[in-house]
Amino acid sequence: MVETPGGQPRIAVVGTGLIGGSILLRLHERHPDVTGWDPDPRTRAEGRERGIDLPDELTDAVRDRDLVFLAGPLPSLPETLLTVAEHTGEHCVVTDVGSTKGGVARFAVEHGLTGRFVPGHPMAGTERSGLTAADPALFDGAAWVLCPAADGIAPFRTLVGLLVDVFAARVVPMSPTVHDSVVALSSHIPHLLAGSLAGAVSGSEIRDAVLGLAAGSFRDGTRVAGTPAKRTADMLFQNREQVVRQLGQVSAFLDGLADALRRDDLDALVGHYRRAQGLREALRDRDLRACRQEFPIDGDHVAELAYLLELGAAGGHLTGCRIEGGVVTYTGHRPAVADPV
Repeated sequence: MVETPGGQPRIAVVGTGLIGGSILLRLHERHPDVTGWDPDPRTRAEGRERGIDLPDELTDAVRDRDLVFLAGPLPSLPETLLTVAEHTGEHCVVTDVGSTKGGVARFAVEHGLTGRFVPGHPMAGTERSGLTAADPALFDGAAWVLCPAADGIAPFRTLVGLLVDVFAARVVPMSPTVHDSVVALSSHIPHLLAGSLAGAVSGSEIRDAVLGLAAGSFRDGTRVAGTPAKRTADMLFQNREQVVRQLGQVSAFLDGLADALRRDDLDALVGHYRRAQGLREALRDRDLRACRQEFPIDGDHVAELAYLLELGAAGGHLTGCRIEGGVVTYTGHRPAVADPV
């Protein structure tokens, strides 16, 4: 891990729901100095029963910390970021775990915080919520997006080491815009589809009969509809521009399926599903190759940032970051078909 001078960083986690709680529990297992905070007194008490340091005041939890994770509800992140920045030193690295990145990234730019704040988003979770649902192994093998700015490369390097070494995650560097576009299709629209199917059945006259026959396809297809409604609505609302834009592609494909049925065109229907099947196979059998890239640690970071963002946009990820002899070395994997010319 890329460490701060004098040893491992002192870390705080603000917000201990499913994601924040899972981060806190993993750190509590693996890290020597971690504090947490949650606005709910009962949650703080529960954490203390597990032997975790959770002060009553947010400022006490983040004071003198080297790294802070922000894991509260999406609408609260900007205000919490300002509060944490005000009560921590200028060298304290701050990251968040929100499922949209454009808004909070713009907020950081407007308030001059890009040198210490790196927007983040771990691609892991369940439909459950709260510290009682938290799982310290939640991020094992998961993609964890980071969106560094040019003046935030040093904090980014620190985070890469921590996320790989402590959380066993795959770090995916991306711009906030690319991230929001990608998660619209990979995460947010699936919530719309699950909600649509579950909602349609809930209002159907054959509701109970459907529930009686519901098997794997229905259960899997509606699983995320069990996510707390406010959490889902906040996520969709914060990324509504990209969700609406990408929803057009999904609607067009669905229209194609429906049109094939109306026209009794079996060949067209098979063709559509073969295309979909190909995507599922690609998801299971991605062809990745190892990659390694070096940059001077004190360079202007333009080339370094360009490399990182291209790697993530191409479907690649990082598995390590090492600083030695004035050089930073990134190791990772990228799709073989995405090699630059």
